[in-house]
Amino acid sequence: MDAFSEILSGVKMHGAVFFTAEFSAPWGLSMPAANVMAARLAPGAAHLVTYHLVVEGGAVIELADGPSIELKAGDIVIFPHGDPHHMSSGKGAKPPFPNYGISVKVKSRDLSPLRAGGGGETSRFVCGYMTCDPYLSRPILSGLPSVFKVNVRADRAGHWLESSIMHLVDEAASGRVGSEAMLAKLSEALFVDTLRRYVVGLPEQQMGWLTGARDPIVGKSLGLLHSRVAHPWTIADLADQVGISRSALVERFTRYLSEPPMTYLTRWRLQLAARSLEGTSRGVADIAADVGYESEAAFNRAFKREFGQPPGRYRGDHRSSPTKKASEPLEPTATLDRHA
Repeated sequence: MDAFSEILSGVKMHGAVFFTAEFSAPWGLSMPAANVMAARLAPGAAHLVTYHLVVEGGAVIELADGPSIELKAGDIVIFPHGDPHHMSSGKGAKPPFPNYGISVKVKSRDLSPLRAGGGGETSRFVCGYMTCDPYLSRPILSGLPSVFKVNVRADRAGHWLESSIMHLVDEAASGRVGSEAMLAKLSEALFVDTLRRYVVGLPEQQMGWLTGARDPIVGKSLGLLHSRVAHPWTIADLADQVGISRSALVERFTRYLSEPPMTYLTRWRLQLAARSLEGTSRGVADIAADVGYESEAAFNRAFKREFGQPPGRYRGDHRSSPTKKASEPLEPTATLDRHA
C-alpha cells in the first residue's frame, strides 16, 4: 500500500524532453515560468514541472529570490512549482544571456544538441518537463521546495535511467520511429525516481505528507485510504488494518499531517469529486458514490462546507475550458523579472 505510488498513478503524469545542449563556458540561459512554457509545450496542461539533468561538466542554478545551487554531472534539478530561473556556467556568466537559437530548437522539437558558448569547459545537459493535475498532486507538490536536486549516479538504477535517456535522445534526434514515446516514459521514470530519492533523504524530524508517506504506519494508512477511497472507512477499521490502536493512529497521523485520518479522507474525497465535476459530465449522484457517499444529500452538504457552494453551481463556475495561447514567448529569456 504505497501512498506515494497511489498518488502518482492517480494524477496521470506525462513527461517529455524538450531541449539538449553542449555548452562551453562561459554560457547561460534564463528559463521563464513554467506556465508560460506550458501553452506551447503542453497545451491544456494545468501544471508543468521542469527539470534539468547534467550529463557532463557542471552548472549553477539561480532563482530570482533564492540562493544559487551548484550542479555536477549526474545531478538532476527539479522545479516542482515551475519557478523561473537562470542556469549558467557560473563565474563569468551574467544575465542577460544570448538566445543561442534555443527558441528555434524548442519550437521545432529538435533534440539534437545545441552547441554554443565561449569555448571553455564543456557542460552537457538535458531539459525536460512533467505535466500533472496541480490539485490531485497537491499532497506531493505542497511538500516540495521551489527547487531541489539529487544525484542519479548513486546506484545502478540511476545510471541505467540516465544512459537510457541519453541513448533515446540520440535516437529521437536521428528520427528513429517510436523513440520520442519511449523517451517520454523514461522521462517520467526519471522524475519519479528523483522524487523517491529526495523523500528518502528528508530529515526524520520533518513533518508533512512526504515524510508521513515514508512512515510505516502513516504511509500504510495513506496507501489504504488512497487505494480504496470509496470504502466506508471508520477509524476503528483503519486502525485494525494497520495494526495499531485508534488513539495511537490518530496521534501519529495528526503529528505528520496536522489533521486526523477521517478528516484527511473527507478532504481528499471532495477534491476528487471537484475534479470530476470540472472535467466530466457525470451526474452528481454517480460522482458522490464514486468517492464513498451513499447519500447525495450528505455529499452536497459536505461539498458546500468545503467549497462554499453546492456541486451543481461549482460545476457551472469551474467547467474546463480550452487553454488560450500565451502571448509571451516560449524561448528562454534574458531576465527573470518579466515572468516572476
